[in-house]
Amino acid sequence: MAEIVNLRRARKDKARRERESEADANRRRFGRTKAEKAADKDAQERNQRDIDGKKIDRD
Repeated sequence: MAEIVNLRRARKDKARRERESEADANRRRFGRTKAEKAADKDAQERNQRDIDGKKIDRD
């Protein structure tokens, strides 16, 4: 005898699996760790301070 399957639940489960796989792919493509974000922010601030220090004041 065949197993009874609730089609509504099966559709929802399939949609959930698809969303989870897409989210996983996006995390791999776009995700950065907190340490990477902090390092990039520090480098950006350091570069901005360096540029500001080299500006010529035109009075």
